[in-house]
Amino acid sequence: MAKIATLITDMFEDIEYMDPTRAFNEAGHEVFTIEKEAGKEVKGKQGDAMVTIDHGIEDVKPEDFDALFLPGGFSPDQLRADNRFVEFTKAFMDAKKPVFAICHGPQLLISAKALEGRDATGYKSIGQDMLYAGAKFVDIEVVVCQNQLVTSRQPEDIPAFNRESLKLLEQL
Repeated sequence: MAKIATLITDMFEDIEYMDPTRAFNEAGHEVFTIEKEAGKEVKGKQGDAMVTIDHGIEDVKPEDFDALFLPGGFSPDQLRADNRFVEFTKAFMDAKKPVFAICHGPQLLISAKALEGRDATGYKSIGQDMLYAGAKFVDIEVVVCQNQLVTSRQPEDIPAFNRESLKLLEQL
């Protein structure tokens, strides 16, 4: 089963982390949270979820994981200010490992300059940013690009996001 790295910090969108994580775990995959320091507790923006971080970014390498999960909320925008998270994200795209990004999650892909020529979606307010980054922005519930990248727009799209993410994980 896959080891899934999850880049997350305070103000993540609760359901966009909790629901896919539950689906990944139920399918037998392991989800590991990564932030600046292990053991830190981060809080969802709705206040429904508290997550204890498994690993600090300095303690992990992209090679240690099979896939990358980028939940939305304000978390991706905060993390992309730290180049270590941007480089970590870029490494997954360069290695053609599965990447799952929902809502504002693609902001890390924008900063990693990893969307050029890719079909993708995200929250409406970052659509223009995705276009500037070279993506072909599509306003639909889920987009799978090159059998590697799964993107969705918002919490209502989670069932489709989970379905397509799990399909990619089955191929590992």
